Amino acid sequence: MLVAARSWADPWLDDQGLYPNTMTNIQTDDTEGTGKDRGVLYVGIDLGTSRTSVTASNGVRETIESFVGYPKDPVAMKLLKKEVLFGAEAREKRLSLNLHRPLEHGVLKFNADGSENQDSRRAAMDLVKEIVRLSKPRKDELVYAVIGVPAQAQINNKDAILQAARESVDSVMLCSEPFSVAYGLDMLEDVLVIDIGAGTVDLCRMHGTMPEESDQITMNTAGDYVDDELGKEIAAAFPQAQFTKQMIKAIKERHSTVDVNTEKITTELPVEGKPTEFEITEQVRTACQRIVPPIVEGLGKLISTFDPEFQDKLKGRVLLAGGGSQIRGLDRAISEEMQRTLGGGNVIRIEEPMYGGANGALKIAHDMPEEYWEQLK
Repeated sequence: MLVAARSWADPWLDDQGLYPNTMTNIQTDDTEGTGKDRGVLYVGIDLGTSRTSVTASNGVRETIESFVGYPKDPVAMKLLKKEVLFGAEAREKRLSLNLHRPLEHGVLKFNADGSENQDSRRAAMDLVKEIVRLSKPRKDELVYAVIGVPAQAQINNKDAILQAARESVDSVMLCSEPFSVAYGLDMLEDVLVIDIGAGTVDLCRMHGTMPEESDQITMNTAGDYVDDELGKEIAAAFPQAQFTKQMIKAIKERHSTVDVNTEKITTELPVEGKPTEFEITEQVRTACQRIVPPIVEGLGKLISTFDPEFQDKLKGRVLLAGGGSQIRGLDRAISEEMQRTLGGGNVIRIEEPMYGGANGALKIAHDMPEEYWEQLK
């Protein structure tokens, strides 16, 4: 049975024992003993639309693409010799698979009528199970996990992620992805966080307390949006070229830039079956640049609604994190747009964009007292 409860005197918790707008926790049944008796592996998980990363207290750090695939038929099963495939292997064998990317815009996919998509739920459960397996827990260890989710994930999506995780871990807590980035870097005061994933861009205003709903903004103009825009740009410029979404994504991940002084970008795409070289410098730069204005507009909302005395401090401490932060020149482009529209801005790219969220989630897991995790077995 899942139980959410207040386990220690912590001003961060609300009356129901939950972290308002930022953290949610559950405790699964444990009939084999306490963490003290069995030992605990703490894990921080960044469960992403495109990639899922984990850092663990045993030193393990792993990242996989958030793909889960199941063989389509007995022939595929005979060929693959596996009941489920993950990550790059699933993507590469996708013609033989029912392929799922269970998260959309950073949360579990739901059906058009609002009901839970059972295929996505199963794929999410298997994805969490795989990332926990990669963290290499011992058989005698409890696994306590903190999972990062988009800043404004709806409550039903939070519940769905908790349910997907419960079969793989002994206790789990959700936290806001940008909050986990800031927490991991001990930058909890007068700072703005930009966390760019594939499904969402999450913005968070930190001011020395737990962020509330008004401190956070989630937008969909993220990595998948750039892929769509790049596909449109290439199709308009070179209508004879053939490509898939996966090909466009690979081009973006290899060449993404907003730098006006970038070297010429070329790629090969088939034309009537023949590989043909195209120069796509302007198309790549234009597609990537389109995420800058909405990011700065969101930052402007968080800055303009903050205490006027501290607004300049926020502008001067902006953290850029997530896979999308690797777009070349993006930190400078956001700074320049902030200076143009907001009168100032200084953006700092974090050192480990792929693990920033997972590192922070692991730190949160470590900092929670043991009795917090162990209450209500």
